[in-house]
Amino acid sequence: MENRSIFALDGITGMLIATVLLLSILVGLTVWGLGVQQGSANNFYQIQNEKEIQMISTENATHKIDVK
Repeated sequence: MENRSIFALDGITGMLIATVLLLSILVGLTVWGLGVQQGSANNFYQIQNEKEIQMISTENATHKIDVK
């Protein structure tokens, strides 16, 4: 005979644990993303020698310079 319980980990308790875990991951990633976004918003860069930028070139990254 099986011991069935509504508060077993595969019942309401398990569902609540999974919901709280997923919501805490969501909150953590949101806070982390907002921090990264605010840090990037204050990091300005300038393009130098715009006329020398080619459509397909690995040297295009050298034209971007951090102003900060």
